Amino acid sequence: MSTMPFHRYTPYQTVDLPNRTWPNNRITKAPIWCSVDLRDGNQALIEPMDTMRKKRLFTTLVEMGFKEIEVGFPSASQTDFDFVRMLVEENLIPDGVTIQVLTQAREHLIRRTFESLKGVKSAVVHLYNSTSELQRRVVFGKDKQGIVDIAVEGAKLIMELVPTLPDTKIIHQYSPESFTGTEMDFAIEICEAVMEVYQPTPDNRMILNLPATVEMSTPNLHADQIEWFCNTLKNRESVIISLHPHNDRGTGIAAAELGLMAGADRVEGTLFGNGERTGNVDLVTLAINMLTQGVDPELEIHDINALKETAEFCNQLPIHPRHPWVGDLVYTAFSGSHQDAIKKGMTAVQSANSDMWEVPYLPIDPKDIGRDYEAIVRINSQSGKGGVAYIMQTEHHMDLPRDLQVDFSKRIQAIADATGNEITSGVIWNTFRDIYMKGEAPVSFVDHTTVPDTHASEIRHLTANLKVNGEDRAIKGSGNGPIAGFIDALSNDLGIRLSVKDYIQHTLAGQTDAQAVAYLRLETPEGEDLWGVGVDSNTTVASIKALVAAANQVMGRRV
Repeated sequence: MSTMPFHRYTPYQTVDLPNRTWPNNRITKAPIWCSVDLRDGNQALIEPMDTMRKKRLFTTLVEMGFKEIEVGFPSASQTDFDFVRMLVEENLIPDGVTIQVLTQAREHLIRRTFESLKGVKSAVVHLYNSTSELQRRVVFGKDKQGIVDIAVEGAKLIMELVPTLPDTKIIHQYSPESFTGTEMDFAIEICEAVMEVYQPTPDNRMILNLPATVEMSTPNLHADQIEWFCNTLKNRESVIISLHPHNDRGTGIAAAELGLMAGADRVEGTLFGNGERTGNVDLVTLAINMLTQGVDPELEIHDINALKETAEFCNQLPIHPRHPWVGDLVYTAFSGSHQDAIKKGMTAVQSANSDMWEVPYLPIDPKDIGRDYEAIVRINSQSGKGGVAYIMQTEHHMDLPRDLQVDFSKRIQAIADATGNEITSGVIWNTFRDIYMKGEAPVSFVDHTTVPDTHASEIRHLTANLKVNGEDRAIKGSGNGPIAGFIDALSNDLGIRLSVKDYIQHTLAGQTDAQAVAYLRLETPEGEDLWGVGVDSNTTVASIKALVAAANQVMGRRV
């Protein structure tokens, strides 16, 4: 038994729902989205947003396609009041976008809220009061009826004030704050009492928002609560059931998804989950999760990097590099086995005659949300041949033979182990070039000629002009082709004896001029393998350059 003080805490209460249906349901369409970045998110910032940041974030939310945006708590803050007035007076609210304003169920706050809305075409007036057993007992010192009275009186005042805004469509919303800590039967009681005041209909629905103000249970119980509430509420068809999950237990996303499966219609949250304590539910993650399941998220997230930049600027808080979908490292593999699988998956996608995305370890095509492939594979001491090969293929268009992948990855692994650092693409390329493409010293290739043997047509005589240790030198050899002739010349004139074990060649993609790369696997008389790689527009010259690179490796070992 540990020494943790677990005896101080009581387990959450379950819901009696023997015939629950949500586990068999799937999310097949996007919910009604409501961003609360400018209110719930803003109140959780170390330094709340100024008007310039609020305006930038509001514009971004509109561009993303949000139709409902909670813009503030105008009765509690002069800054929020002024921001609402600016949106109205500068005509910044597009047609089809409804702003939402929050107010407690207190008379002076409700009246001030209505003052802020003069001239607005459409607004959600979001009324709330705390209903949980703990808050009733500790904060308010009221019984259930006292809490119901607060909500009902607030709703009645709102109904009285609606005619003061004859040109504004008012949509009613009520939240039993701390719903997850409220007895289910009391949550129904207080919500139905508010509905009696608002008198919603199927053609003029109100919103009942059920906040997990504090996430208190596992997501499956949250789903049970939502399904029970939906099944028990009178006139369910006249109500939009809204979720407002927080992330205290780290399962806000799951709670929202299961809550939608349980019958909810709407979700309130923030971009990337900014909010009190561990945050609100992350609407971007929810939306992209739907995208990966073939569901239209009904939000535009084509440039997730730009959204990240805006969120970090407006919130003045960084987003974690492992944050789902947006973090700097979420499309990056360091593990060798992951890298190898990704490389093979990317090759399969590129060669398949299909638009479908299927790549191991990458549940989404990064390009679909504005990311690129450059950082999918990064190399450190945990990496393997697949990762190194992927870098060489994607950045340098070299499709390394498997045995060369193995040889090269061992060399990169040794560098990573010795330094303890990540190995950059530049280091990988320079290392490859220095080992396998060493074509300058001590031997460098100038040109060559071949002529057929006058007695044996299958034999050709080769003369290659080289520079050896800076001096001009012509070497000669014979064979059934240029490669064999050059190997013979190396043996005759430089004493370098090599035999070919493997030869692979391909054109280099992404080049403005046609270039070929030749990979030669060679063996020394001592049985040692080595690789030479050459690149040239002439395929024969590419092969000879590969042999020169191998010769330089041999000569380098003689020093």
